Amino acid sequence: MTTFKEIRGQLIRSVSSDPANPQVGEIWYNNTIGVLKGYRNIGDAFSSETSLPAVRASGAMSGSAYNSALVAFGSTGGAIATSLEYDGSSWTTGGTGSTARQNLGSAGTQTAGIAFGGANPSTPAHNLSATEEYDGTSWTAGGALSAGRSNFLGSFGTQTAAVAASGTNATPANPGKTTATEEYNGSTWSGGGAVPTAGFFNNRGAGTETAGLVAGGNGVPSTSSFEYNGSSWTAGGDMNTPRFAGGLTGTQTLALQAGGRGGPGAGITNSEKYDGTSWTNNPASLASGKGGQFAIGVQGLSINAGGIDSGNSQTASSELFNESTLATQTLTTS
Repeated sequence: MTTFKEIRGQLIRSVSSDPANPQVGEIWYNNTIGVLKGYRNIGDAFSSETSLPAVRASGAMSGSAYNSALVAFGSTGGAIATSLEYDGSSWTTGGTGSTARQNLGSAGTQTAGIAFGGANPSTPAHNLSATEEYDGTSWTAGGALSAGRSNFLGSFGTQTAAVAASGTNATPANPGKTTATEEYNGSTWSGGGAVPTAGFFNNRGAGTETAGLVAGGNGVPSTSSFEYNGSSWTAGGDMNTPRFAGGLTGTQTLALQAGGRGGPGAGITNSEKYDGTSWTNNPASLASGKGGQFAIGVQGLSINAGGIDSGNSQTASSELFNESTLATQTLTTS
């Protein structure tokens, strides 16, 4: 009878603990817990992550990495001004802003964040122009947008070089969408290049002021994406799945779009990757469809927290996206 040693050239070792530095393809039997394990390449995957302390959606999000994330403002059934910080394992309470708002724009990091625009249905103007800046502890007032705007406002960049694009700029009684883009220099907003489609985007884009990306629809599912170079917009590649209010992270040339809405009560689970030219379907999917979530991180490692699920209910659930990586796995017959 042919043995494993004759086929592979080595025996499967029986060890009391997993090896500290295994080689790719190495297999061993852990006799302490009684399982067969191996070190192999694991494909892209979403996994359960620490949930938000309470349901929340449609707010500001900042952070250069998933384990230094900031979520702020948004809705828990009504507009709020509180914020939360994530360190990769737990959520803690951050500073409270001056103005409760939802469906706003945001950029920056956990210790240098910025939030702007948004809506507060209890105010006469409904849409807000106020900007607030975060230093890792507290929020302070920044320069105001030229006009209030909210709803699917495209935003990206840093605290001192942020972009606010399109959105809704009128009252509920007089609805309207704008093609205006504004750029922030750390104190004031000034005009940028007009967007090709009014009311386009999510409530967050990806990238920097001079290399930004937005993708999705304006309340109606779309496959379109657009790129910004600091002065003008050009069409990017089309996504494979029409959606709006998805979780977009990364850069203009290395982006991940996860989830989103395909219509009322239609949460999307699939994800797509962008290389600066085209979108490709990713085999990894969210466990449950949702849009309006807080998506923070880079293409290969990001968190999707909160949002609105397929039942149109707000959620606190979070999922971590991990790009293809080497890892130890328990081997089974399935």
